[in-house]
Amino acid sequence: MPDNSRKKPSLSDSLQYIKGVGPKRALLLEKLDLNTVEDCLYFLPFRYEDRTEVRKISALVPGERVTFTGEIVHAGTARLGHRKKIFEVVIKDETGMIRAKWFQFREPYMMEKFPIGARFVFSGKPEFNRYQGTGLEVTHPDTERITGDELDMQELGRIIPVYHTTEGLHLNSLRTILKNVIDGYADLENEILPEEVVRRHQFPSRPEAIRMVHTPSSDLPVKDLDRFRTAAQKRIIFEELFLIQLGLAFKRKHTHHLVQGKVFKTRGPLIAKFMKLLEFELTGAQKRILAEIMDDLEQGQPMNRLIQGDVGSGKTVVALISLLTAIENQSQAALMVPTEILAEQHFLNIEPYCRKLGISIELVTSALSPKDKKSIQQKIMEGKVEIVVGTHALIQKTVQFHNLGLAVIDEQHRFGVLQREAIGKKGTHPHILIMTATPIPRSLALTLYGEMDVSLLDEFPPGRQPIVTKLFYENKREQAYAVLRKEANKGRQAYVVCPLIEESETLDLKTAMEVQDYLQNQLFPDLTIRLIHGKMKKEERQQIMSEFKEGNIHILVATTVIEVGIDVKNATLMIIEHAERFGLSQLHQLRGRVGRGEHASQCLLIGYPPFSEDGKARLEAIVKSNDGFMIAEEDLKIRGPGDFMGTRQSGMPILRVANLVRDIKILEAARKEAFSLIDHDPRLEDPKHQTLKQTMHHYLGNKLDLLNII
Repeated sequence: MPDNSRKKPSLSDSLQYIKGVGPKRALLLEKLDLNTVEDCLYFLPFRYEDRTEVRKISALVPGERVTFTGEIVHAGTARLGHRKKIFEVVIKDETGMIRAKWFQFREPYMMEKFPIGARFVFSGKPEFNRYQGTGLEVTHPDTERITGDELDMQELGRIIPVYHTTEGLHLNSLRTILKNVIDGYADLENEILPEEVVRRHQFPSRPEAIRMVHTPSSDLPVKDLDRFRTAAQKRIIFEELFLIQLGLAFKRKHTHHLVQGKVFKTRGPLIAKFMKLLEFELTGAQKRILAEIMDDLEQGQPMNRLIQGDVGSGKTVVALISLLTAIENQSQAALMVPTEILAEQHFLNIEPYCRKLGISIELVTSALSPKDKKSIQQKIMEGKVEIVVGTHALIQKTVQFHNLGLAVIDEQHRFGVLQREAIGKKGTHPHILIMTATPIPRSLALTLYGEMDVSLLDEFPPGRQPIVTKLFYENKREQAYAVLRKEANKGRQAYVVCPLIEESETLDLKTAMEVQDYLQNQLFPDLTIRLIHGKMKKEERQQIMSEFKEGNIHILVATTVIEVGIDVKNATLMIIEHAERFGLSQLHQLRGRVGRGEHASQCLLIGYPPFSEDGKARLEAIVKSNDGFMIAEEDLKIRGPGDFMGTRQSGMPILRVANLVRDIKILEAARKEAFSLIDHDPRLEDPKHQTLKQTMHHYLGNKLDLLNII
């Protein structure tokens, strides 16, 4: 056994041996992604409490974040509506009473946590409950149990950091652990920023900044701390963004012209023949972006282009023309999408054109029988298949292309970066075209797409109707379905989408089946109503979609499998049950399934209060705007960049501190400094930049190799 007591302190030290941790707490800290001392130093408070003032309950002001104390006089579950249960506690002090509520909870844990008679510190934003009329309440407050007769005197008169924690690890315990780490290790942090950058931005030193963010001075305004606008917070945010931008600058400087790609001839007779098959004229935006793509394909380097286009802007046609260009150059082409249903829809949309043009096309998904899979794989390897449409099954080792020249990746944010890289390795530096209907806000584009050319498909095909979006509370649900009856009477069709509940496909399916039964047997016995979901066999799904397209099904009840790729012009109504459970971009994608023809369309959201703050913000944003970019900005504000890009799959380092919405100005300053530094010292060979260079490689790891295919 090594003698850890004599070991020289290091930022890579395991947390297990820190005072107050031990093996059991180390496992709890792991859940917070805290494994080493350095992880703790950069695990910053997400907000701060002003414990210089603790309010009485009678002095609480609705809408104002406050700290108060009280005794638990009641704790237990209550039911809201037909399904939803909440956990509720009633708190009293000598001046009054208030309720606290939680929507997400485990009842045994909460009953143990809030015993009757226990005293707590609560921090949150009290509001009046207008929906139930039950007076002042606070939703999902931060809580801290008072173990003695009085609050810890060390906590009073100070600004207290509040950290995200996990079940089984109390906030007080976490604060103590972090304080021990900071006291023992903060001084080990070496300066990495160039002297002139520190001076120019008037930053504190690295160790000083770390201390200041964890133990702020009591004379700092809490509002500035909560907005991450103090000098210490800005320093740490800048440093994180600077390292990413330095990696992008380094990559661009040294690898931009090294890789040779296939030179394609473009705008040939096959494309002209395809254009004659189209029943519509391309929009100006489609023509502009196709010109950019064709210019890329004519160069000596592999194309690496991202197309951002809102729902219904016509990305599929652009993709198909690109695929056909590869075929015309005696190369194979692949279209990779995230789900089987989307792959099936793309295949069904593209196959008729391929048949008329004499082009061989195959669909590859994991649902294929072993016999069919082997047969198709053999044909792909021999070059007998020209266009391959598929899911991530395309990147399996058993799929070998004869001559892959172009890969189109649709809805890229749903793929991990390694999956996107894998399709690029199926050929000899094939051209890569990435498409997304989730617009990338400017701040994310600056961080993620330093190596990509970005095209914006910002024009809709003529005749597209704006979609009216309305929110109905649970008690007005019948009014929403009355709109459906009106649309059905006009001969229109509708979608009714049910949520994914608690990450369980079983519950998801059960909910959708209950809704179908309710609609068919109680509301619309005269209409044809069918259910579609991801557990169905491919043939059954395709049959239902075919019947819906032909107008033989009036209402399609669905799980979120219809989020993308479905195009039925006669469908004019989208009803989303439990809309508060959906992500913002998901709501926008679902809304985009209607409004595809000449008829006016609506999206009706049925919400089941009470809503979390995030849920409320999502519903307000989707009702307010049809603009995909505005929706994306709001989504980024609510969720943060990691989740926005597909949790931890974006290929970028996980941002520990920076927020790409809040910190856009710091990002731009960091980008300017990083690119300027690489211009002056392209390989960071100056002795004074060695620590910075090592830190950049440590922070980015192998992502430097991946940044150009994100």
